[in-house]
Amino acid sequence: MSFPSDFLDELRARLSLSGVVGRRVKLIRRGREFTGLCPFHNEKTPSFTVSDDKAFFHCFGCGEHGDIISFVQKTEGLSFLESVERLASEAGLSMPQQTPEAAAREKKRAGLIDVMSAAARWYQGRLRAKDGQEARHYLTSRGLSADTVEAFGLGYAPNQRGALTQALKAEGIGINQLLEGGLIKQPEEGGATRDFFFDRIIFPIKDRRGRIIAFGGRALGDSPAKYINSPDTPLFQKGRVLFNLDGARLAAQNKREILVTEGYMDVIALSQAGFPGAVAPLGTAVTEAQIEELWRLAAEPIMCLDGDRAGRQAAFRAADRALGLLRPGCSLQFTWLPQGEDPDSLIQGQGAGAMRALLEQARPLVDILWEKEVTGRPADTPERRAALRKALRQSVQSIPDPELKADYQREMMRRFGERFDRSGGSSQGSGQFKPHRPGQRPAWRGTDRGIDRGVGRGDLSPSAFSKAPYQAAAARLRRRQEQVLLAGLVNHPGLLVQMAEDLATVLFGSTDLDRLAAGMLNFAADQADKPSDTSNPMRNPQHLVDQKFDRDLDRETLRCHLSDQGFESTLQGLTNADVYTHGEFARPGASMEAARLGLLHLLSVMRERGEAAEARSERLEFESDMTEANLARMQAKQKISQESQTHRQDMDRYEAVKQSEPN
Repeated sequence: MSFPSDFLDELRARLSLSGVVGRRVKLIRRGREFTGLCPFHNEKTPSFTVSDDKAFFHCFGCGEHGDIISFVQKTEGLSFLESVERLASEAGLSMPQQTPEAAAREKKRAGLIDVMSAAARWYQGRLRAKDGQEARHYLTSRGLSADTVEAFGLGYAPNQRGALTQALKAEGIGINQLLEGGLIKQPEEGGATRDFFFDRIIFPIKDRRGRIIAFGGRALGDSPAKYINSPDTPLFQKGRVLFNLDGARLAAQNKREILVTEGYMDVIALSQAGFPGAVAPLGTAVTEAQIEELWRLAAEPIMCLDGDRAGRQAAFRAADRALGLLRPGCSLQFTWLPQGEDPDSLIQGQGAGAMRALLEQARPLVDILWEKEVTGRPADTPERRAALRKALRQSVQSIPDPELKADYQREMMRRFGERFDRSGGSSQGSGQFKPHRPGQRPAWRGTDRGIDRGVGRGDLSPSAFSKAPYQAAAARLRRRQEQVLLAGLVNHPGLLVQMAEDLATVLFGSTDLDRLAAGMLNFAADQADKPSDTSNPMRNPQHLVDQKFDRDLDRETLRCHLSDQGFESTLQGLTNADVYTHGEFARPGASMEAARLGLLHLLSVMRERGEAAEARSERLEFESDMTEANLARMQAKQKISQESQTHRQDMDRYEAVKQSEPN
């Protein structure tokens, strides 16, 4: 619903932003503002600023910005409406009147929630009663403590048809409300209504605010359905809710991981063992709506699946559903339990440490997508490899974010290139891709190689560096990066045509290289003005990647042109062994794909370096005058920068491509 602007203004005026933020962030006053460690990303130096005067918060580290309502939304996983309701209650404000129809619906929902709460209390009472003895014994045999049973509000529906109806009618709850809440059902053949649950352990299902909206039931006797859930009601849609959503929301606020498992008992066992962020879908595969709900809790929830074939298929289905929703910063991770185990049995048999070990081995979504496409697919002929390459490209087409989609495509092609050598067979070794584990450093060849690894190892103590030597080393590194970039384009002139626009944005630190880059851009412009000729590699850059061509001739053509323009000395300085040591993809003999990936990465490094310097300048300007106008200008520049930014490539990707080439 929408709210009158004067109501929202009054809400913001009555509550202190620093007071609300201060419940989650330790704030220190600095002048008229407050600072602290950002709750939205990990940092050691405070970059999070709160201004009561201007009524907004801003993080200079991650860019998060908003007001008191959006802060509650982001930190507590609530919707806009829920956040307003929460803050209005704190501020002593009554919510604005809705339309008569909306008000009637809300009143009906509130009434149904009261009905569900009354049913839960009755189920809990029956569990403690004499007829709940078998149910209590079952829960004890599953290792659940009395505190856990109480925390999850577990109950028992006795094997007495009509018992719930009679009990709630005594509290003034009518048949129509029981029907609408899914607590009773009308037999298809007609006749008297019957309780929906009987002779079952009852699991209350709550919304993210902790209100009971439905129930799940596990049969104790013989029943064709071991578990059943409430039918869909005005309160409950099975595909949009997760069991223990309210508990997981609290765990997420405390920066605990979010785990997705299969059933009620798994969730409860995990919570009891110290994993309170566990949730479960309600008898179906994870839906798109549930994935979105998970992302409100955590950026990368972990799917905990059975280690059998069914578990793998479940992972593939979840990956397919997630791809169409994927966006930067939000994904899924996956881990598999040992054969024959579920989280409950694993914890009981081996303890919580065994579960923790599995979580630390969780694999990213990209691994699952790769495995889905290559598992069981033969690739022992050129045609089959071409089909696999096509399938890998098509597998990521549903990703809506264009940059993220491009990054996934590059990753799929990198893995394809790593697995198969130029002759078409498997690469050396098993040919199986071994993904990096979270936190693992890439495997670099050599000790100090790599373009953006710094100025060397040695003594890194503060006393080992003075400002001047450090700046000199940084300047040398920058020049070497620029030389590698230009060397790669000289040795692979087809890429010069493709990357001319990106090259034009680079600000070179030395005049000679800047002039050389201008000469190369003029050459690229001349090539672009020539009539179309698909036989000319310079006019068909993709032809350079996919087919053989006379690279030496084109390279010499470019070198001769640049030498005629007076750049012979500069060329000699950048096309030598010292330069290639810092970027082997720039060598004349490197494959076109390795060169393309390496140059894209290097352009990204240079672009980000310039953007970082600009961002520092903008931050200093904003800190000196924290006005909405200055903030708007800074955010507009950041948005443009983010829209144009190309994802950086890890240098081990290029080394992997280089290693896959024949000597």
